[in-house]
Amino acid sequence: MAEVVAELDRRYPPAWAESWDRVGLVLGEPDAHVRRVLCVVDCVPETVEEALNVRADLIVAHHPLLLRGVSSVAPTTYKGRIIHRLIKNDVALFVAHTNADVADPGVSDALAARLGLRDLRPLRPADDSGDGRGIGRIGRLPAPVTLADLTLTAARALPSTAWGVRAAGPPDRIVETVAVCGGAGDSFLADATAAGVDAYLTADLRHHPVSEHLAGGGPALLDAAHWATERPWLDDLAAYLRATLDVETVVSDVDTDPWTVHQSLKEPRP
Repeated sequence: MAEVVAELDRRYPPAWAESWDRVGLVLGEPDAHVRRVLCVVDCVPETVEEALNVRADLIVAHHPLLLRGVSSVAPTTYKGRIIHRLIKNDVALFVAHTNADVADPGVSDALAARLGLRDLRPLRPADDSGDGRGIGRIGRLPAPVTLADLTLTAARALPSTAWGVRAAGPPDRIVETVAVCGGAGDSFLADATAAGVDAYLTADLRHHPVSEHLAGGGPALLDAAHWATERPWLDDLAAYLRATLDVETVVSDVDTDPWTVHQSLKEPRP
C-alpha cells in the first residue's frame, strides 16, 4: 500500500490540491499488499460493491468521500455504512481530486483526448507553474465543425448518460478551438472568453451564468454530465498504475451521475 500511495502522491502531489479539498489515503493499512485497484469517479455503495465483486484491495476515487467534516461514521449513516463496508472487507480508499484536475496529464487532458484536441495548453495555468499544470485545457480540433456537429461528436465520445450533452449557441456556428474542463466548470467561463476559444465544454452549467455569458459575447457552451466528463481520466489513471506498479487495474463504468431520466418533447431551436 505504501508504495502505491507514494506513486500516486508523486503523480498527483497533495500540495497541488485546493485548500478546501481532502485528498490522499482515506483508509487502509500502509503495509497491506495491493494486488488489484478499482478506479472510480465516486465512492458510493454501487462502486464499493463493484470493488468487492472484482476483489479489489484498493479503490482510487476522484471525488472525496469525506470532503466535509462529519461527527460520526456510525453504520446508521450513509457514509458510515460505506466506511464500515470497506474496512470489514479490507478494501482501502485513496482520493485524487483537485490535484488530479491540475496535473499534466490530468482529468482535462483525458477529456480533451476524447474530442481529439491538439496542441493543448491550460485554460487557467497554475500559479508559478512552467510545467503545463493548470485547470482545464484548450486545444484545436482536427478540422472545423459546426456547434451541432461538435455536440454530436461529444455525445458519442463521452460515456453515455441520461443527461447527454446539450449546447448553447447558434447550431451552425463554426468551431475550431475548444476549451474543456472536467467536472463543474462554470467558474471558468471568463477564462474561456478571455482565451478567445470558439466553444467550451464542461459540466454543471447554470441558467443565469450561461445567459449572461452568451449575452456578453462568450464562446458557445457544451454542458455534459459531471460524471461523464471525469470518467475518461480513469483509463489514463489505470494505465499509469499498471505501467509503474505491479498491480492489476479495473476501471469502473458504473454510471454514478444522479440524473437517471431525460425526456424532451421539443425540437432544438434552429
